[in-house]
Amino acid sequence: IATDNFSILLGSGGFGTVYKGIISNGTTLAVKVLNGSSDKTIEKQFMAEVSTMVRTHHFNLVRLYGFCFESSLKALVYEFMINGSLDNHLFKANEGAMIGFQKLHEIAVGTARGISYLHEECAQRIVHYDIKPENILLDSNFCAKVADFGLAKLWSRDKTHITMTRGQGTPGYAAPELWQPFPVTHKCDVYSFGMLLFDVIGRRRNKEVKLDDTQQWFPLWAWNKYEEKKLEDLITICEIEEKDQEAAERMLKVAFCCVQYKPENRQVMSIVVKMLEGELDEMSRSY
Repeated sequence: IATDNFSILLGSGGFGTVYKGIISNGTTLAVKVLNGSSDKTIEKQFMAEVSTMVRTHHFNLVRLYGFCFESSLKALVYEFMINGSLDNHLFKANEGAMIGFQKLHEIAVGTARGISYLHEECAQRIVHYDIKPENILLDSNFCAKVADFGLAKLWSRDKTHITMTRGQGTPGYAAPELWQPFPVTHKCDVYSFGMLLFDVIGRRRNKEVKLDDTQQWFPLWAWNKYEEKKLEDLITICEIEEKDQEAAERMLKVAFCCVQYKPENRQVMSIVVKMLEGELDEMSRSY
């Protein structure tokens, strides 16, 4: 009834299809119906998302209102995010509707706070494993809300790493250890967040084959500019205004910190938040 028989489609992805709904008190909802409800893998992802969300409450996490768990229908009911996902504003936005850089910086900080809460403030550490622009939703004020916990894992703080199936996460955002036989920790989310920062700075995917060889892989191009002391060139090409240059350079340096190959060289997310806000020097360590 709330979704008018699932008539208003909001979007779809690998795990399910999302519909708009309105309940009797006028509250607008997003209802995610999982694909292949009888599939054991889908069921596992459903339980991961529910068990994660009932343990969390934070301004920068999407709120779970309820769920349906039946043999014929498995659905999650979330608060409705009127401005959709971040990827639509970074990669598909009309020129006149682009989010300003100051707001993008606020979105980055809000996302970092949400991940920091999952890693450091919950009774059990929660690792998302799929941080990317598609999983960052924006409310009416463009405040960031981390969403889609279908791959999330909960683990005790006394464990140093977690055992999981290799190859999970999204190529381009997944940390190297998720694809190789190395121990996996919460630092994989830090890596993914760093890749998301590159997307925000460039308003493009970190890998873009349509560009020339020097600019195809944005993180490497940005690092080369940093080493050459030519960050201003990159800022200009990315069309970032002079008033936002300091924040953009800081964000870029934080991204470098986050995507270190060895997990132990990546900062924890609470420190990442402080670096983004300018409270700590993001380059006060060697690479």
